[in-house]
Amino acid sequence: MKFTVNSTAPGTAARAGTMETDHGTVLTPVFMPVGTLGSVKGVHQHELREEVKAQIILGNTYHLYLRPGTEILRRAGGLHRFMGWERPILTDSGGFQVFSLSGNRKLTEEGAHFRSHIDGSRHLFTPENVVDIERIIGADIMMALDECPPGTSDFAYARKSLDLTRRWLDRGWKRYNETEGLYGYHQSYFPIVQGCTFPELRREAARHVADLGAEGNAIGGLAVGEPAPVMYEMIEVVNEILPADRPRYLMGVGTPINILEAIDRGVDMMDCVMPTRNGRNGMLFTPEGTMNMRNLKWADDFTPIQEDGPCYVDRVYTKAYLRHLFIADELLAMQIASIHNLAFYLWLTGEARRHIVEGDFPTWKASMVEKLGNRL
Repeated sequence: MKFTVNSTAPGTAARAGTMETDHGTVLTPVFMPVGTLGSVKGVHQHELREEVKAQIILGNTYHLYLRPGTEILRRAGGLHRFMGWERPILTDSGGFQVFSLSGNRKLTEEGAHFRSHIDGSRHLFTPENVVDIERIIGADIMMALDECPPGTSDFAYARKSLDLTRRWLDRGWKRYNETEGLYGYHQSYFPIVQGCTFPELRREAARHVADLGAEGNAIGGLAVGEPAPVMYEMIEVVNEILPADRPRYLMGVGTPINILEAIDRGVDMMDCVMPTRNGRNGMLFTPEGTMNMRNLKWADDFTPIQEDGPCYVDRVYTKAYLRHLFIADELLAMQIASIHNLAFYLWLTGEARRHIVEGDFPTWKASMVEKLGNRL
């Protein structure tokens, strides 16, 4: 994989880059829609390409491992062919999902022992077999297995967790370098910087990750309960150390404001379920703020969802019609809202890139942050 920094924004750490993979080129900064089970909920692949304009999407190792399972994915020729998606894919390692199963998992030196949320069956993720699973899935970018501790962890737990994550990373890195992709194209492997909200642990983790010389690096364990200013501080601490000539991926973040603040601090890639999850519950993100489409105020508003919106659905359907669909519990409501929100997130990161290139990112970002917090 090749990453090139094309432009930077004076007065900030923001940059516009180009990431080249065997499944296509990704212009950064970029938002990546979450396709947990090989599907972005409620959105067809052709809508991801044409309306959302997604450049790269995510798959989830934990969920894909459980179903359809590695044998089906191997026989299909990998996730790209299985789901009919020819553009790049990133897979997480399943570490966050195991973290969220706190009542059904046990962490040991060997790996993460857990029970399936589907049928209660027992499984084990090790740093090595997660690499093997991600090889079978066939993602262009594979994430290292890590522990994602709660944002409220004390120093003693954070220290112990980071030490385990570091030992797991070294084993996973070794396995990655001993193996090759199964389908004739290159797969990159991104280490993850952990360390909770403790700057000294974050710096230590970032130095260890940087020393590996991977093709890209990730920042994990944020947006898990800590205040937003603390998250921004940790991003700054880490990005002072992570190499500037490699893409930086902030995992699981976040709101539109979070995304702009992360870009300002040198982040290139982001993902979050918020656009689709909130969309399914009637919340739309727009450049002027958020709209709750269940509110009565939209009942007789026959203007388009967004007159000059980033996708086709914005101009075709009215606010009154979308509210009607939500009140009537029609599935189309969730589909329209999901497409709109994803298209907005891709528009937002695309606009951030444009303003970085044009040299007015700080001014544009300040004006956007002021508006994005509004409730319309």
